[in-house]
Amino acid sequence: MTAHEDIPDGGTAAPASGDVLTARDIEADLGERATLVQFSTAFCQPCRATRRILDEVAAMVGGVAHVEVDAEARLDLVRRLDIMRTPTVLVLDASGRVTRRASGQPRKADVIAALGQAVP
Repeated sequence: MTAHEDIPDGGTAAPASGDVLTARDIEADLGERATLVQFSTAFCQPCRATRRILDEVAAMVGGVAHVEVDAEARLDLVRRLDIMRTPTVLVLDASGRVTRRASGQPRKADVIAALGQAVP
């Protein structure tokens, strides 16, 4: 996923924090195969475009959920995950482990490629 990746292509799939998120953490069910977690704020223009992209990808790939988290309402999670800007997208595998992370508006092709790493 381009747009200011925190995990470079070809690097390890797990972020330095090794975070695992639960349905309780994101206040929504995890996808059966993967979950796209988007951190957004109300007046973030790129967040709107990111929402459309992630919704489209989740609709295309079975078992993938898209969950949007209001960063201002969930400062506890923002701090825990070291979210510095919006949008930030985390790709979770089926168990909730963060496998990829990127900030800024992603391209659809990059999201699909990142899902390929999270979905066996």
